[in-house]
Amino acid sequence: MKTHNFWFAALFVLASVFSVASVNAAEKLMAGTGKVNITPPNPRYPVHDSLYARTLILEAGDSRIAFVGLDLSGYTNIPLAEKLKKQFRLNELYFCPQHTHSAQAGPKEWLEAQITDALKKASLSMFEARISAGYRSFPQLSFNRLILRDNGRALESWEGDDHYRAVNPERIPHGPVDNSVGVIKLEDTQGNPKVIMMNYACHPDVAWNNFEISADYVGYATKYTEEAFGNQVYCMFVQGGGGNQAPLFKDGGRTGPDDPRPSNYDLIDRMGKLLSIEAVKLAKEIYPNPYDVADIKVKTDSLHFTGRYDKSLEYNVYFSVISINNRIAIATVPGEPFIKFQIDWKREMQPNNVIPFFFGYTWSNGKWPVYLPDIRSAAYGGYGADNGPRLIEIGAGEQILNKLLENYYWVMGVFR
Repeated sequence: MKTHNFWFAALFVLASVFSVASVNAAEKLMAGTGKVNITPPNPRYPVHDSLYARTLILEAGDSRIAFVGLDLSGYTNIPLAEKLKKQFRLNELYFCPQHTHSAQAGPKEWLEAQITDALKKASLSMFEARISAGYRSFPQLSFNRLILRDNGRALESWEGDDHYRAVNPERIPHGPVDNSVGVIKLEDTQGNPKVIMMNYACHPDVAWNNFEISADYVGYATKYTEEAFGNQVYCMFVQGGGGNQAPLFKDGGRTGPDDPRPSNYDLIDRMGKLLSIEAVKLAKEIYPNPYDVADIKVKTDSLHFTGRYDKSLEYNVYFSVISINNRIAIATVPGEPFIKFQIDWKREMQPNNVIPFFFGYTWSNGKWPVYLPDIRSAAYGGYGADNGPRLIEIGAGEQILNKLLENYYWVMGVFR
């Protein structure tokens, strides 16, 4: 009798093992996407090119998250985020405004309805997906707009002196910068691309002041990328650590809406096209790993900060670590983080044999922290570093980055 019990138990264990294995093997990565025009119905200025909301829902097992790319300067909305999470059964929802300086948000309720419609389109278009990712370096399109001067202090690039002309018309490639574009591609099981996420760090303000509605170089880059794939894909741009990054292709801007000089859209077009060329080449070179096991891990955390000068300011900053298939490592940070954090995140992830992405300007909850300068930049100064709106306490960015790194190792089960 004991022998029979032993073999019965052994068979039960084996059956359980194979049952679990088959369930895991059947796990799928699902994705859905949508695109909706969010150009204001009654814009303040003439519309040069339309603004869009592009959405992506990713699901694997019990994890379901969404990204909402927005051709807006910034966007936070706690009530809407909570409503959408409940409506579309999302664990996390990320608003990713690309920070164009030429955008205008439409009326609140109208814009919320457009964003909801874009997510609805994504939820109704779910497909079994294969994911691939990578990034490539190329001749830089941006420069660091906080330039160290002879007096040992940094000054904004729009302030000239004996050595540097205002707005950097010579296109001197001041650093540090990150000369790489990242791409996450989602395709169906037949290999047809459906979604391309483009991750690049640079302010979308080629036109300093154009007094027209435009998505700036981002609008051109996403348009050209979609056209390169026969308009069968949606290209979502996600800003990186662009808080101190300015485009080398720079138009000094108009003095006002009545200035007869037109904005130089040739520069905007040129920068967008060059970025798109690199993103398209990369998207066509990367392929899904056939050994991937569908998996999405997310850990969201928050830290509390005060203001740098005004200690009555309070910031509860939310940020996330996202691991997809144990191969893609995404850090999401709200506000305008400086480029050092993007460079450091990618360097820290390198030994982990993953493809790292740094999503700046990406909000999920809490208060928008405005600029997030690194300590060195905060010391040398300049706009966003030691002057500007509602500056956060020194070292906030480093604390967030360290917590992101810690959370990544918790998520991956490395810590004992």
